[in-house]
Amino acid sequence: MTAALGWGALAASSLVVGALLGLARDWHDRIVGIVLAFGAGALVSAVSFDLAEEGLKIGSGAAVGGGLAVGAFTYFGLDRVVERRSSGAGAGPALALGAFLDGLPEQAVLGIGLAAGEGVSVSLLAAIFVSNLPEAIGSATEMRAAGSRPATIRRLWIAVAVVCTLATVAGYAIADNTGGDFKAAINGFAAGALLVMLIDSMIPEAARKAGDVAGLVTVLGFAVAIAL
Repeated sequence: MTAALGWGALAASSLVVGALLGLARDWHDRIVGIVLAFGAGALVSAVSFDLAEEGLKIGSGAAVGGGLAVGAFTYFGLDRVVERRSSGAGAGPALALGAFLDGLPEQAVLGIGLAAGEGVSVSLLAAIFVSNLPEAIGSATEMRAAGSRPATIRRLWIAVAVVCTLATVAGYAIADNTGGDFKAAINGFAAGALLVMLIDSMIPEAARKAGDVAGLVTVLGFAVAIAL
């Protein structure tokens, strides 16, 4: 349990680090766009290999597909609510919601793997850490530009990191009572939420801010995530 708490905290810490970097100074739009594009590439890698492919290895296609649908509709519905309540805040709240909804199942999978004696999945840990940074940097920057107080933004990201850390502990605790299809559905849920967030918020924002280099930087992020 202690190991799950420690590894979960390490993975989630990049959310707080990213938010603090986003608040540390005024970042030029092009730099924010490049950071978002890099993160989008890393997340595409996580969806493809750490979530969807891994889900198909441990469970059925129906479980992964069902999880994808639930994750996609959950993000879509909650994002509409966030948009109505945070009008004028840009993509910041959407990125924060995406980090939360994909962070919970991703870190639960990390805890399940630890409980099963599989050790720490270096690729999953790296994907979580690398993709969290751009999401948090981009979100904190957008929210600050929209007028949110830095203290409010810090509290938000600390809360998200704490809940994601606890998801690792929860995954560890329930591992003995979960089958392959349940684990596959968790992977699918994270992948579905991520895909909708990427298409609706992260990639359009990256392209708008970074301009014509967004595609190249996205590929670079994908390549680095695969290498890790």
